[in-house]
Amino acid sequence: MKRIRLLMLIALLPAPLFAATAEDLHDRTGQASDRVLLVKNLESPISCSVADDYARQRSIKNIVTVKCVDSARSAGSETISVEDYTEAVQKPVLAYLSTHPDIDFIVLTKGIPIRVRGGETGNQFGDGTRPSLDGLLASSGYAAMPDAKKFHFTGGDARGYAWSNRYWNATVPFSHKVFGGYLVTRLDGYTEADAEALVSRALESERRPPSGKILLDIQPGFGMGDKSRQPAPSIGMVLTGESAWSEFNADMAHAADVLTNRNIPVELDVKPEFVGERKDLMGYFSWGSNDSHFISAAYQSLYFAPGAVCDTAVSTSARTFLPTQGGQSLITDLIAHGVTGVKGYIDEPWLQAIASPTIVLDRYTAGFNLAESFYAGSRFLGWEDIVVGDPLCCPYTRH
Repeated sequence: MKRIRLLMLIALLPAPLFAATAEDLHDRTGQASDRVLLVKNLESPISCSVADDYARQRSIKNIVTVKCVDSARSAGSETISVEDYTEAVQKPVLAYLSTHPDIDFIVLTKGIPIRVRGGETGNQFGDGTRPSLDGLLASSGYAAMPDAKKFHFTGGDARGYAWSNRYWNATVPFSHKVFGGYLVTRLDGYTEADAEALVSRALESERRPPSGKILLDIQPGFGMGDKSRQPAPSIGMVLTGESAWSEFNADMAHAADVLTNRNIPVELDVKPEFVGERKDLMGYFSWGSNDSHFISAAYQSLYFAPGAVCDTAVSTSARTFLPTQGGQSLITDLIAHGVTGVKGYIDEPWLQAIASPTIVLDRYTAGFNLAESFYAGSRFLGWEDIVVGDPLCCPYTRH
């Protein structure tokens, strides 16, 4: 994420919080497997193994097979051309969806590329737009919806197009029939074991009450915005630059208030030092390697309880799901340390694309599932975003 540029907002009103009780959503996960479409890549042995494991653990019956490059082989294979994406992935998935109108969630598996070179949306780079594959699938059908809005990013490191997420800040469970598009997540990590552990953790989190605290690590050097005006709305944005970094600090501070009022353990750290040495966390939001006091060893000393959800304000936190050296901090390290759900970005998304801590944590701790929580807190589709985890994970519905 680059430093502050101009962001103009037409409206700045506090977002409404979810008001229903956990009991209202309690029974949905028992039937939700019928609302999931699982995608596996026949060219990738890891994809097939991860998909078979998920189908077994969640009793998934809706499965579509694709044949594309195996992204688990090398970093170069994590990107696919728009032509190959359209023919090898989009066509078979949309064909299945056309005869299964009750699908709401799509689960991709390790071995399916994360990035598409070219396309109608995405950030513009030298060789064309590069949206996330997940984001393109999530926005399926948006172009045909008369009320769908497309944002045009025009400045600095973000030049391209993204759809305004119609599920942004929603206060009801997701339905494709109501909102359009799909909630797309993936089961991925450094290894096959990491990807499969995401599902095991999700199931474990639903068998016992959540007990760990949620860590929100503010960097005070970036300033503090007005938390009463968070989360900032998406509709009305003129995207000629990145939002002020103080806004994300304010969103974390607002999230801490929401959790405190709900009697959920939270640590809001406002000291300059980057926080490490924490375990059994149920949630984590921070600046990651964009923190001016970032220490890699501290980042690597964070460990998570089953059901934990995270995001970091880092431009390329999901640039690869393979071992690598250098660059910004990666969400794959958090997955390896026990995270159950996490959002990341394949390329520069600007700060306003990072998930709102207030919305994600409000929805999740009130009984929304993992996919609903992250997508309700995300402003754009067809952009640079990736959500990792079992979409059905709902640790707070049973307690």
